[in-house]
Amino acid sequence: MTETGRSSVSAGLVRGMASAYDRSDEALIDALAAMTGRRSRGWWEEYREHLPAALADPAEPEHHATALRVALVIHIPAVPQTADHARALFRAVVPPVRPYGIEHRLTHRIKRQGVLHRENPPPCSAIIHESALLMGFGGPAVARGQLTHLLDMGEMPHVTVRVIPFGTDCFPSTGQSFAYVPGAVPQLDTVQLDTHHGGCGFLGAEAQLTKYRAVLDHMTSCALGPAESRDFIHHLIQEA
Repeated sequence: MTETGRSSVSAGLVRGMASAYDRSDEALIDALAAMTGRRSRGWWEEYREHLPAALADPAEPEHHATALRVALVIHIPAVPQTADHARALFRAVVPPVRPYGIEHRLTHRIKRQGVLHRENPPPCSAIIHESALLMGFGGPAVARGQLTHLLDMGEMPHVTVRVIPFGTDCFPSTGQSFAYVPGAVPQLDTVQLDTHHGGCGFLGAEAQLTKYRAVLDHMTSCALGPAESRDFIHHLIQEA
């Protein structure tokens, strides 16, 4: 029952197990102990019966993250999406989703965005390829609104938006979009991968985390700076 979250684990048990297994990483042990006890249900739990786990699950690590780092090639990141843009994406899902299912997905996505608007929000860095900015989901008006919203989000002190334009020859070979979600300590970091069925896969092994940190650092070095990226997006809006 512990694995499913139906019963809680005490801080004492965590520390006892760490001692039994001769674990000496105090920072990790303290972080795990802080996660114990009966915790209140997060808002995302109410969506469990309406959404696939792959769509509902990303909200919890985002809620507890100390920062957010996302890299997108085809889609605008979920957190700064407009409602119209997100609705257009959900209408394009294969197989089609019923209207009430689209609304469940939409309200869940909008609530996820609250992480950037709460008191003491985590810093968020988004690296977006030009192809994602030009996809035009929902038509010209929706696309223009989404680009304008990105500019507005980029003005927030804790949000950084960087663009990788076409013609950048150092772009990593992988075309997969992903998010890197740091935890309280590096061992609790998580990588969320977009999957072909529209959900998320999760990675947490040390070698995998090291790889994706390096990929993000490389993509950052390939991207335009924040000011240049704002000018780039503004130009796209004028051309739309």
